Amino acid sequence: MYRKPKSQFTLVDFILPFEGNLSADNRWVKLAGNIPWDQIETRYASLFPSNTGNVAKPARMAVGSLIIKERCNFTDEETVEQIKENPYLQFLSD
Repeated sequence: MYRKPKSQFTLVDFILPFEGNLSADNRWVKLAGNIPWDQIETRYASLFPSNTGNVAKPARMAVGSLIIKERCNFTDEETVEQIKENPYLQFLSD
């Protein structure tokens, strides 16, 4: 089962815990802006045709995490830790 998220975070919407803003010049922010998230969302949602079972994670989370993992050559566990610690990676995969 898949439910499309109600809205997508923008750079302005992404709130840091200690004030400040993310830089629009950051490589992960630029990459996120170049990815056709709506098209990916449509194709990803088609992989979950059933209306039963657990709800799948959002497409941006799944695809963004895979991009981070492959670009940085992280293990699955390290990918999770890096995303937890880095707001720019969170922006890409949120």
